[in-house]
Amino acid sequence: MKFIEIIKQKFSEGDALIRLIFINVAVFVVLQTVNILFLLFNHSLSWSSEFLAAPANFVYLIQKPWTVITYMFLHEGLFHILFNMFALYWFGKLFMMYFSQKHLVALYIIGGIMGYVFFAGAYNVFPYFQNAIDSSVILGASGSIMAIILAVATKSPDMEMRMLFIGNIKLKYIAIFTVLTSFFGITSNNAGGEIAHLGGALTGYIFIVSLRQGRDITAGLNKVISFIFDLFKPRKLKVKKNANYSGSKMSDAEYNQHKVNRMKEIDRILDKIKASGYESLSADEKKRLFENNK
Repeated sequence: MKFIEIIKQKFSEGDALIRLIFINVAVFVVLQTVNILFLLFNHSLSWSSEFLAAPANFVYLIQKPWTVITYMFLHEGLFHILFNMFALYWFGKLFMMYFSQKHLVALYIIGGIMGYVFFAGAYNVFPYFQNAIDSSVILGASGSIMAIILAVATKSPDMEMRMLFIGNIKLKYIAIFTVLTSFFGITSNNAGGEIAHLGGALTGYIFIVSLRQGRDITAGLNKVISFIFDLFKPRKLKVKKNANYSGSKMSDAEYNQHKVNRMKEIDRILDKIKASGYESLSADEKKRLFENNK
């Protein structure tokens, strides 16, 4: 239980980047745990991919439209999620050097949606994918992460990042390498994923170019996200002014006199209760006694 409380605390105290990572990891852990339990009884949890992954066939998408969002939080294996979450953390940190947390979340979602549009569009347009339309689905945060990578690389192309076994390398070269790798892989076994990468990459590039022209493509989605979160925020208590409040401050002498008069009135009401009982009080006297007890 202590571990769970620590996780909750880290999530509540973390920024948008940490929360995105937590959500991805939580979804992975829960689904993998349930899948293992099912397999122990010789059952497959294939419904998780069918229910949460986004299909290439638009007819299937109409039946489960939520998958356009859920697929970008779904991962197939341990190395899949590890690689994606490390990339999200590294480039997300760089992204937030220039932009807000709201920009990060919105670009993550828009990049993921555009990744799906590219994936499904390619599978429905090009004859090469015709035989695979009905059986193909997409899952993973790669398209969303590509949007963040290209946004940072376009914003600050000459910034350097230290890469393991390579050394310092400029972001523009990282962006060019990832885009070319995805382009050359669009006829590979992971064709859908590579095409989604290109959609996310284009989104990140457009985000920066639009900002330079005075437009923010994440503004609309940010308003929707803010509206949804506001629905679940606790409402502030409204303070209602006393009808008898005049609006002007009393002096110390006036306040003390007012307090003495009020206590005299309360003493009179209490004496009346002793003599005749509580039921003998008028409605106004009961109200005054109640307000004094408050």
